[in-house]
Amino acid sequence: QTCALPILLDRFIMKNTHLEHPEDSILSGDLTVLDWFTSIDNDISAKIDGSPAIVWGTEPKTGKFFVGTKSVFNKKLIKINYDHETINKNHQGEVADILHKCLDFLPVTTGIYQADFIGFGGDSSFQPNTIRYEFEEELTQEIILAPHTFYTTDSGDLRDAVAYPLDVRLSDTPDVMFLQPTVILDKNRTRIFELCQFARQMSTLCEFPTKQSVINTIKKHINLCIKNEMEFDDVLLECIAFENDIDINVMRLWKLVEAIKLEFFSYIVRYDEVECYLSDEECDHEGYVMWNKYGAFKIVNRAVFSSSNFRLSKNR
Repeated sequence: QTCALPILLDRFIMKNTHLEHPEDSILSGDLTVLDWFTSIDNDISAKIDGSPAIVWGTEPKTGKFFVGTKSVFNKKLIKINYDHETINKNHQGEVADILHKCLDFLPVTTGIYQADFIGFGGDSSFQPNTIRYEFEEELTQEIILAPHTFYTTDSGDLRDAVAYPLDVRLSDTPDVMFLQPTVILDKNRTRIFELCQFARQMSTLCEFPTKQSVINTIKKHINLCIKNEMEFDDVLLECIAFENDIDINVMRLWKLVEAIKLEFFSYIVRYDEVECYLSDEECDHEGYVMWNKYGAFKIVNRAVFSSSNFRLSKNR
């Protein structure tokens, strides 16, 4: 089986790096995210809570079909698997079992894709990570994946790969189901425009930190507070500012941008045939990824999902 190369938008190229939360991006004084919030020309997709990340496709340098994890992009210890013997050499345990199935059943593609693994078929309920996904009927395919990224490389070397958001739907096969919810963003976002304008005005009062080490420490403190399920009231914001010797207005701006992000959820509508549960309570998807000419950021309710992920990591 083959899969055609999708047509992608060059203006929405993403670096093959970790996506940042919108509110964290302003800590350095970079206000690009406010333009990102108010851009009209966007693409948006659901952020599926799968694990591990699976990468597959045809390696340009060799012309061979491969499967792997994100380690295919490693600068030094590269783990590209062309056959079952290589999988056994490079991987162990559950990851190896998943890759064996992927090698057997994924359609041979001319391009390179990345997806999150949801589970093996034969069930209607899957919990690859924090969220449990419930389908109406038992899925009969061998593997279920949630694809989200496409890669190209001019040099033929995967270490130079450039990531693109996947803006086409991959066709299911008898052996593989691709979970790709339809997501629509309301363009009439007057409230978002007003809040972003207020954030721009507020930023003129801020004295932003210039050292990246300080910014990284602030992010660690923020994540620690989220992990401990602390409320980001003005007292906590003042404590973070004091501990890092920064302007309190920077943390207040951070809080405002977080509020803009949470308001943004009300303009997102998704359509799919799966229900999501966190413990026993029905919930939305983990979040969304939106990209436009100003960049790509993840839209996640950190108070709900990030703290759950922290607890899951601890239990593991």
